[in-house]
Amino acid sequence: MLWTRPLVMLRLMALLLLSELVRTGLLVSVLPQAAPGLGWGAAAVGLIVGAHYLADGLAKGPVGWLSERLGLGRVLALGAALGLGVVLGARLAPGPGWVVLAAGLWGVGYAVLWPGLMSMSQALARPGYAARALAVSGVAVAPAILGGVLGIGPLMQARPEAAWALLAGAQGAALLLALSLLGLRLPAAGAVAGGLWRGWQRVATLLPAAFAQTLAPGLFVPLLYPLLERLGLDLSDLLGPGLLALASFGVGLTLAGRLADRAHPRRALTPGLVGLALTFALAAPPGVEDRLLVLAPLLGLGYGAFLAGWNGLVGRVLPKANRAAAWGTVMAVEALGFAVGPVLGGLAWAAAGPGGVFALGALVFLLAEAYYLWPGRAVARISPHADGSL
Repeated sequence: MLWTRPLVMLRLMALLLLSELVRTGLLVSVLPQAAPGLGWGAAAVGLIVGAHYLADGLAKGPVGWLSERLGLGRVLALGAALGLGVVLGARLAPGPGWVVLAAGLWGVGYAVLWPGLMSMSQALARPGYAARALAVSGVAVAPAILGGVLGIGPLMQARPEAAWALLAGAQGAALLLALSLLGLRLPAAGAVAGGLWRGWQRVATLLPAAFAQTLAPGLFVPLLYPLLERLGLDLSDLLGPGLLALASFGVGLTLAGRLADRAHPRRALTPGLVGLALTFALAAPPGVEDRLLVLAPLLGLGYGAFLAGWNGLVGRVLPKANRAAAWGTVMAVEALGFAVGPVLGGLAWAAAGPGGVFALGALVFLLAEAYYLWPGRAVARISPHADGSL
């Protein structure tokens, strides 16, 4: 087991899974399909979704700080209660205005989930397992996101009442889980080596790279289906390469995670970024559909190594005294990069087609790699010690 208190971590991850299933299911699958019947236009749904995700992104740092003061469990319970209110309110509300406001408030409450989970995962990780514990925590939510899109979406088409009931039931279960964690607090930390200001300076060194490395995958958010259409493929054609990428991701995460924990996170981060840049570069020339079986394992290995190295690096840099607030700050910048990515991806597509988008992604990963390796750069001098001391 990766953590010293596995039952706490399993409850936290279950809470995140249920919450993300409901959020994705409601905002991505249910509301867009329910809107015509409710008399709402696409602009109203866009406002609801935008208000939630914008509030979530902007509030991560401040709400992380608040959870350190009030107790993580209390803030988690408040966010889960807000989520249940939004699900029930969206089903019963006569107009979208209330839902826009409620979705924004839910975003503020939801903002504590990721920083809180990652902070607890880092604090409770067994000695020598921090990078692997953080990496597993970071990808555990993927099934919930897929379930919200690929499960609740079709259910909403076939049986709308069942979809609404599933959302309410799942969010109710999330609230019960959050209440079971009501007394949970982040472990107290001692004095920060070099002072609090120096600790936050070290966090600042991560922010440009945090922005760049989420910008690259964000390039493709609005382009998946246009890309498949251009290549003459459908989702079923991606099943084999997807499984291959998933298997190689598991191998990369395991091997690179062990390297990041035993040596230094940069030992995993560097080959991960190089692998991702190479994957995107090889996908840029015409005929990418014929290279999927080669690109898929390279993508999986690169992303597994990158994730282990990035999480291990962030874990060593963040000041222990403000761990949740620092995680929230880094994640807010990551969210900003993911938000800018679709804009640049659309511009690159318009200018140079799919090859231009892949080439831009490769360039972004190479720039991130150069930032980590640049001589004298503070992030390149991070100590190999687990506490980040210099």
